[in-house]
Amino acid sequence: MIKIAELSKSYGPQVLLDKVSFNINEGDRVGLVGRNGSGKTTLFRILLGNEEPDNGEVAIPKDYTIGYLEQHLQFTQPTVLEEACLGLPPDKEYDHWRVEKVLFGLGFTEEDMHRPPGEFSGGYQIRLNLTKTLVGEPDLLLLDEPTNYLDIVSIRWLEKFLRAWQREFVLITHDRQFMDAVTSHTLAIHRCKVRKIEGKTAKLFNQIMQEEEIYEKTRRHEEKKQKETEIFIRRFRAKARLAGMVQSRIKSLDKQKKMEQLDKISDVEFSFPNAEFPGQEMLNTEELGFAYDTALPWLIEKLNFSLGPRERIAIIGKNGKGKSTLLRLLAGELTPNTGRIRQHARLEVGYFGQTNIQRLNSENTIEDELITTDPNRSRERARSVAGVMLFSGDQALKKISVLSGGEKSRVMLGKLLLKPTNLLLLDEPTNHLDLESCESLLDAMQDYAGSIMLVTHDEIFLHTLAEKLIIFDRDRVLFYHGRYQNFLEDIGWQNEEIQKEPGIRHPASAGQVTPDKLHRAGPAIFSVKVDQAPIPERKEISSGEKKALRQARAKLNQEKSKALRPVEAKVKKTESMIDTLEMEISRNNDRMVEAATTGDTQAIAELPKKNKDLQIQVDFLYRELEKVHHALDVQVRMYDKKMKAIEAG
Repeated sequence: MIKIAELSKSYGPQVLLDKVSFNINEGDRVGLVGRNGSGKTTLFRILLGNEEPDNGEVAIPKDYTIGYLEQHLQFTQPTVLEEACLGLPPDKEYDHWRVEKVLFGLGFTEEDMHRPPGEFSGGYQIRLNLTKTLVGEPDLLLLDEPTNYLDIVSIRWLEKFLRAWQREFVLITHDRQFMDAVTSHTLAIHRCKVRKIEGKTAKLFNQIMQEEEIYEKTRRHEEKKQKETEIFIRRFRAKARLAGMVQSRIKSLDKQKKMEQLDKISDVEFSFPNAEFPGQEMLNTEELGFAYDTALPWLIEKLNFSLGPRERIAIIGKNGKGKSTLLRLLAGELTPNTGRIRQHARLEVGYFGQTNIQRLNSENTIEDELITTDPNRSRERARSVAGVMLFSGDQALKKISVLSGGEKSRVMLGKLLLKPTNLLLLDEPTNHLDLESCESLLDAMQDYAGSIMLVTHDEIFLHTLAEKLIIFDRDRVLFYHGRYQNFLEDIGWQNEEIQKEPGIRHPASAGQVTPDKLHRAGPAIFSVKVDQAPIPERKEISSGEKKALRQARAKLNQEKSKALRPVEAKVKKTESMIDTLEMEISRNNDRMVEAATTGDTQAIAELPKKNKDLQIQVDFLYRELEKVHHALDVQVRMYDKKMKAIEAG
């Protein structure tokens, strides 16, 4: 067990930690949350002994080992496998199979085992460092944003790995779903203090919010009582018969501890301005193909898809397969080798790319950089957006060259808030954002009136936003007409092992694509091919043929009933879910009226948000219901045609 007692840390006038105390107990799996700059990484450095606290004590048991994901890249061994084996504990130095298992899980191939570490990209070199950390089996793992360098398949593997971890770990990540999936406790750095609870992030955030609301109500009540006391003292100070009461009130006022008003904590507030779009199709691709080297396997071959207004398409897959390349093609930064991209004349694109940060002018101030994007060249507007992105006041005059990676990302996102668009191309926009900023970004993307094409490994964004998918997997590109959960259940990721944990939904047969599964990847939940062959003219038939006809009809009706039963059940279930949700919305509306009457501020704050979430579910279910009805109509028409064909002989 690690004990932290009365720990304080400041940098000049900036206080990060103020007399904080908490324990990391045996088996604790802790998610560490807090806004950017709150001191999360500093706390890691103190635990590692790389930073000294100003005051307080950190008690670590003797022989207790701590593993940390190093960002420093320095390798001494000739191959990836040999380098990774350096992380093995002394008593397991020959267990190379443990190392290979982790390397494969993090995306390395059999061929990669014997390649020099220096040949790999920075992201894969970080994965190599992560492997060395994981195989070392330390008593405590410290993981600072490990998912930033992983693709979605590797993130899902790491989630399973951490679920099975038997010791302690502390995890910093902007991916709330990933954090909640692997942790047992949540530790928050908030207003320079630390709060730790057993449970998930939402539970802790709700506790903090409720406590601060109670504090603020109490503060206002005490302030009101203090003013009333001061008025009483002033009014009756000269009244001799009330002198004793006045003196009592004066003493009471002197003893009363003043409750300071809580400082307002600024959040990033995204809101993407929309440019009206008049058409029915924004862009489409025809047999799109691209390769950086045509002598090597192509990244994209014969990709065909179209994008309409207010659509949400997620581009997913392993790193290095072509996701960012596709966005660069759509943004006009690259030219296709084959095929073409057609764009509507009124298309206005906003593009956030992984390499765009490098294009910021390092000599510009934040304000000047934002002005370059503002079509009105308004310094006031640029300063306003800088404030929204947490660069308030003179911070907007900081030069780009002194900003961190996360701050530069916020500048790039800020530039998208200045230019009206109707299509956003976003390449992993959540990297370097904290949890609160990610949630604000997700809300803004849901509210955006234009269309979005998004590259992300964050599964909460995929489950919440994506209506269609472009999937880079199995050495090809698949355009999938369905949501992310449907993809996991229908197809799944290649070679991904099926997880066995209860309560988790998994692909029925991950890594194995059957014709039926690919067939169901069409625009409807149930998709069938309708026979369009002409029906021959009716002719006279014998009694034996009539009997055969009756049998054929009966068999077809039986087949029809069996085929339609699950679709009709799906219709009934979806309609029932819609009714339930709409009834809950109605009840919440009644509760809001009651809360407004009674002054229940907590209910007034929470109920509109609940109704917004419920309405999103209702809207999704109506879209699903329309698809299922369409599938039902298609099947009914198909069986009608078959029956006519039977009767025509």
